[in-house]
Amino acid sequence: MSVIELGESIPALTPHASSVSLPTWADNVGYEEGQERVVGKMTTGYPRFFIHKAIAAFAEDVVKAHGNAGQSAMLFPSCRTAQGCANFIRAREPSLAVSDVQVVNLVLDKSKAISETLAKVHPSISAVVFRKDLFPIAKQYWQHSGDGVSSRRAEFCHGLFQEGVLIDERTLKPATNGANAFQKPCKGPRRYQRASTDKLPLIAKPDGRTAEEGRPKGTENEVPESRESSLFLEERFGRNLDVSLVDNARLAIRRRISGSLMGEIDLATAPASQTTSSARGVIGLSDDDVYLYPCGMNSIFNAHQTMLKARGQLKSISFGFPYVDTLKILEKFGPGCLFYGNGSSEDLDDLETRLKAGERYLALFCEFPGNPMLKCPNLKRIRKLADTYDFGVVVDETIGNFINVHVLPYADVVVSSLTKIFSGECNVMGGSTILNPKGKYYSSLKKVVETEYEDNYWAEDVIFMERNSRHFVSRIERINENAEVICDILKAHPLVKALYYPKYNDSREHYDACRTPNGGYGGLLSFEFQTKAQAVAFFDRIETAKGPSLGTNFTLTSPYVILAHFLELEWAAQFGVPANLLRISVGLEDAEDLKSRFAVALQAAEKAAS
Repeated sequence: MSVIELGESIPALTPHASSVSLPTWADNVGYEEGQERVVGKMTTGYPRFFIHKAIAAFAEDVVKAHGNAGQSAMLFPSCRTAQGCANFIRAREPSLAVSDVQVVNLVLDKSKAISETLAKVHPSISAVVFRKDLFPIAKQYWQHSGDGVSSRRAEFCHGLFQEGVLIDERTLKPATNGANAFQKPCKGPRRYQRASTDKLPLIAKPDGRTAEEGRPKGTENEVPESRESSLFLEERFGRNLDVSLVDNARLAIRRRISGSLMGEIDLATAPASQTTSSARGVIGLSDDDVYLYPCGMNSIFNAHQTMLKARGQLKSISFGFPYVDTLKILEKFGPGCLFYGNGSSEDLDDLETRLKAGERYLALFCEFPGNPMLKCPNLKRIRKLADTYDFGVVVDETIGNFINVHVLPYADVVVSSLTKIFSGECNVMGGSTILNPKGKYYSSLKKVVETEYEDNYWAEDVIFMERNSRHFVSRIERINENAEVICDILKAHPLVKALYYPKYNDSREHYDACRTPNGGYGGLLSFEFQTKAQAVAFFDRIETAKGPSLGTNFTLTSPYVILAHFLELEWAAQFGVPANLLRISVGLEDAEDLKSRFAVALQAAEKAAS
C-alpha cells in the first residue's frame, strides 16, 4: 500500500475521519512540538484533540454574530454540556466577569417556513463564547469530557445557522400558537426524548438535494460540501433511510452491546419488545441498561459523574497505567484519585491495607487490558475487595471487547469506546455505558441515570455506527488471528527487546479468567526494539496507516507514548512505559500481505542496527 500523506485523513478522503496521517517518527514529534511543517498540513485529527474544521468554521461564525473580535467559541450539543464547560472555565479563573464567559443557545426559528423533516430533527447547538486567552482552559474541558459537538452535527447545524433558521433563543418570543411555542432546548434529560435533536441523518431529499444544499456560497468560513453521508446511504446500501429508522438503529446498537443482537437487522421492521440476554456473563442484562454517548471518553466522564451523584463526593482509584484523559477526569472533575500506575498485585496489597485502615473510595477505574502495555488487572481480587470495603468498579473494555472477554460479572459499570473495533471504519465516534443489573449499586446508579442522562448522540453518527457494527463479531475473530501472526514474527526477531500482548504478558492468567470460550487475545499489541534508531527506522518504513486511534479495520501503527505522553515521558517511564514503544492495531488485511510488510520494515530496522 502507499503511505497516506502527512496531514491527510485516515482513512484517506474521509471528511469525518477519526485519525490523521503522521507517517514518520519526525512527523509525530513535530506534531507534539507544534511545528508548522506538520500542523499546517493537517486537514483533520483525532476529534477530541483536534477541533474539526467544520466545527471551527461554525464557531467563528457564532463569534461574529454573538461575540466580538477578542473572543472565541466552543460548540456543544446541549445547553447542559455547554454550561459544564462554562463552569469549568469559571472554576479555574474565579475573577472572570460574567461577560467574559457566556452561553449562546441556538435553536430553530419556528416562525419561518421549515420542512416537516426539519421540524422532526429539531436541531440545536449551544456555544460557549469566551475571551481568546481562555481557549486553553476550554480546550481542556473539550478534550477530557468528550462533551464537544460532533463534526457531522456541526456541519448540519452550520448550514441552518447560515440560512438564518438556527437563531439565538433569546430572540424568540413566547407565541400563543402552540405550534410556535417558545423552544426550550435544555429540557430535563430523558432517555430518548421525542423531540430529540438526534432523529434524522443528513440524507438526500427525493429531488436529490441534501440538507446542506441551499447553504449560502462564498462566505469566508464556508466549509466545503461533503457528500459522505448521502453517498454512504445511497451508494453503499442502495436506498435512503427514512427518519423513522434512526431510533431503530439506535436500539440495534444497544442490543448488539448487550449481546442480544448479532449481525444484521432490517431497520424498517418494528423491533421486538425489550429483550434480556446473558451473553455477557450476567443474567438479565437488558438493552435498557445500555446507554450511548457521543464518544468513549464521554461515557467514562459520565460514569464518573453518575458514581459521584449516586455515592457521594469520594476519591476514586485509577488502577493500572490508564489512557491519558481517564486519569485527568478523575483528578479534575471530583475530589481526586489514588493512582496505581503499575496495576500490580503489590498495588492491590497497598490498597487493601488502606481499606483495612478505614479509607473509603468512590470507585476503582481500570482498563482491561490496559493501553499501551496490554496488562490486565486482577478483576477477581478487585471485585472481592470492592464487595468487602464498599466501592464501585468501572471497567473500560474497549481493547478487550466483549467478544473476547466478559468483564461485566466483575464490574458495576462497563464503558467502551465504540469508535474503535465496534465501528472499525474510523469514520464515526461513539461510546457506551452498561450498568450491571446484578451490581451492588445498580438501583442507585439507575436512579441517577434515569434522571440525568441526556442523549446527545447525533443521528447521522448513529446511522454510521449501526451500519459499521453489523459484522463486528467476524471482524474481531479475523483480527485476533492476524494479531497472533504479527506477534509470532516479532517474538522471533532478535532486535525486538520486548513484546506486550495479553497472551504473552505476565498478567495472562487475569485475562484468561475473563476470556470467553471462543475468545482471542485482541488486535492491539506493543513492542520495543533494542534502540531508538531501530524503532524510528521500522516506523518510517512500515507500509501501514500511521496515526492515532486503534481498533480499525486496517492496520494502524503509532509511536503511542510520543503522541500521548510527549511532555511527561519520564513520568510514563517510571511505570514501565518506554518512550520508544511502538503500538500496532492489527487490521483485516490478508495475513501474508501483513507478513511481507512487516518483513520489509524489520529489514529497515536491521540496517539501522548495523
